[in-house]
Order: sequence, then C-alpha cells, then structure tokens
Amino acid sequence: MLSSSSKYAVNAVLYLAVHSNEQKKIRAKEIAEAIKLPSPFLSKLLQSLSRENIISSSKGPTGGFYLTAKALKTPLIEVINIIDGTNRLDDCVLGLKKCSSEQPCPVHFSVQPLKQKFRKELEEDISVFAAKVKSGEAHLFV
Repeated sequence: MLSSSSKYAVNAVLYLAVHSNEQKKIRAKEIAEAIKLPSPFLSKLLQSLSRENIISSSKGPTGGFYLTAKALKTPLIEVINIIDGTNRLDDCVLGLKKCSSEQPCPVHFSVQPLKQKFRKELEEDISVFAAKVKSGEAHLFV
C-alpha cells in the first residue's frame, strides 16, 4: 500500500519527532544512518517535506532538520500525501485496476475494513506515533 519513498519519509519524520527539536537539529546523513536508509535519496525526501512545512531545516555548522511543536500536530497521512498522494491507500491489493465494492476482487471485502482502519489511524498526529516510539510501544526499524 505504501511505496518505499513513503515508508522512508514516515520513518524519517518519526525519527525526527522522537530525536529533534528547534534546539537539536539532525543532519540527513545521521538520520539515514540511524534508520538505515540511502542518504542521497533520503535527502531528497527531506527537502520535499521541508518545502511543504512538514519538517523544518536550517543551514550552517549547527544546522539540520527538526520538527516544530506545530509540525508534531500534523496528521501522519500528510507525509504520505506529499510524497505519493493518498490514492495508493485505496488501490486494490491484488493490483486490479477496476476493484471496488461494485466490482470487487476476490479479497476486496476482506481487505477493505483493514484499509479503512489503516487510513483512519494515519490521520492521527505525528506526535501520537512519536509517543508510541518513545514509550517503547513501537519501534523504528527498516
């Protein structure tokens, strides 16, 4: 359901949500090493998210990326929307082009409730997911 780009972006944003703030900025290379992602590709994703004000950045010797308190209140689905759009969340899991409730694939009605629940959960603020990581309830592994 999510592209590699969206997965990388979500992981990076959650890493920043847990480890950064306006006083503690993190360089793209450090994020890439921490969550085991290719640095050049991750840098492009971070730049896209920065242009859309999901994450913030500053240049210079103490520069890097970080999340503001306001950004932490952004629904996580916005990260996916910026990277890929949210249409992929509605795509048929079997890859059929005309899968719907009117023309269902063989697993449509089994998967549809899970997809709806997943989309609803992604509408939670970034801070909700960061809190799960901070408490140990969830982990950031790639």
